Amino acid sequence: MSNKILTVDDSKMVRMIVTRTFQPFECEIFEASNGADGLAMAASILPDLIFLDITMGDMNGLEVLEKLRQTEALQATPVIMLTAESGNKSIERADQLHVAGYVAKPFKGEQLLAQANQILNLQLLVAAQ
Repeated sequence: MSNKILTVDDSKMVRMIVTRTFQPFECEIFEASNGADGLAMAASILPDLIFLDITMGDMNGLEVLEKLRQTEALQATPVIMLTAESGNKSIERADQLHVAGYVAKPFKGEQLLAQANQILNLQLLVAAQ
């Protein structure tokens, strides 16, 4: 069974890095470019893991995280925050909302994999013979 990973980030480049990082694995990758779309997609697909940007235009990541935690089907979904922000208040609030981890921007795919491997059982795709 493949894992469903949702990336919610207003940066196309960040979404692309996440997608490329997890392509060699048995994962379905979904992308949302803003908080509202991310919430709708999360409710639709029920992902196994969400990478969530803290700083977005329409709704910041903490607001999205609060709404996820208020939604019964998504309350326990692991969320890893992607952030260039190191403000203590943001980190404290995310911790209160039971965030699974943080990856500081700029980041490399290996950092995403390290965090995801603590949550998911990632399996490499088997090449077709």
